[in-house]
Amino acid sequence: MPELPEVETTLRGLEPHLTGQRIAGVAIRHPQLRWPIPKNLDKLLRGQTIHSLGRRAKYLLLNCGNGTLILHLGMSGSLRILPADTPANTHDHFDLLLANGLLMRLRDPRRFGAVLWHEGDPAQHPLLAHLGVEPLEKEFDAAYLHRATRKRSAAIKLVIMDNHVVVGVGNIYANEALFRAGIRPQLAANRLSLARCARLVQTVRETLSEAIQLGGSSLRDYVDSNGNPGYFQQHYWVYGRAGEPCRVCGTPIKQIRQGQRSSFYCMHCQKRA
Repeated sequence: MPELPEVETTLRGLEPHLTGQRIAGVAIRHPQLRWPIPKNLDKLLRGQTIHSLGRRAKYLLLNCGNGTLILHLGMSGSLRILPADTPANTHDHFDLLLANGLLMRLRDPRRFGAVLWHEGDPAQHPLLAHLGVEPLEKEFDAAYLHRATRKRSAAIKLVIMDNHVVVGVGNIYANEALFRAGIRPQLAANRLSLARCARLVQTVRETLSEAIQLGGSSLRDYVDSNGNPGYFQQHYWVYGRAGEPCRVCGTPIKQIRQGQRSSFYCMHCQKRA
């Protein structure tokens, strides 16, 4: 947390406030996040214009012409647009100051987020260079997923959460997409037929798209750039519902552990093979 829908929601909220704006400087209060914030970042960014915003996996990319500011929300981060004179609180670690009197503030209680700078093509940054395909782009299709799973005996849930295969399908959305596809999370990936791969691709897309429309999920600290929570958690089919009746058939939802994460599924609606 936050996962792809929360990052995409954040991007869409930031875009109208940041695109075309000139940077007046930065304020760094706690440089030791997941990786240290560059000490010379104020010098690098002061006077730069933000040309565009983008997203790769769960990384936000602010294109400043001669380089890219790369941001990650970690496990508990959020980005807000605020008046420049807004007092900072304990977990407000970084501000991007704009010439128009606003700022973008990173709040990150657990300090697993990131604020990095990269000159040149951001796709070549070490954190981005080896990522898999985007789940909402055309490259993620049935043929691709079928090829990617032929030699993978690991559970399908773990495979679709592998960022080297497809990016941004975090634990919540993997559970939900597998339920919609009628596939148990522990099924070996290489047992999926091409038809079932097509169904899973479709439900991954549907799940992520619906979550983006609803502003993502707010289970702990996440709020969007306007301070609003997401509402997708009100529409979960299985995630976090262990022991509760399946919304389709009434069978109690099962919970197991996979890769140190909880998985939730319906034994009736999701098939063994």
